[in-house]
Amino acid sequence: MFESFGNKVKIKTTSETEKLGLAGKTGDVFGQTTPSITEVEVIGKTEKDFAINAYFEDLKDSYWFDEELIETIDIGTGSVITLDGVDKKWTKDSNGNWIEENTIPSTVKKWWKFWKK
Repeated sequence: MFESFGNKVKIKTTSETEKLGLAGKTGDVFGQTTPSITEVEVIGKTEKDFAINAYFEDLKDSYWFDEELIETIDIGTGSVITLDGVDKKWTKDSNGNWIEENTIPSTVKKWWKFWKK
């Protein structure tokens, strides 16, 4: 099961996640990768050559997990992403889709509309 960026997840309890102190922790999905290409260290078996990165605010760190070790808590509805220097924002809707919006104030006159007042 693919986990989308911004989803809130819980790490399942296994001997490996307990040993690392990560069992039962909740975090946010920050990405995915193909471990055979990126050579990241993955917690769990990666039989499908797919790993999910979860960030834990309390640890200020993230780890790569086999997807079988991750349980979705919620899809992050209402999460907002912005990028410095980009006049857009993305908000996650109730279906897990990212909705793009321009953030340029409407009072700013666009140079290509120079003939309008």
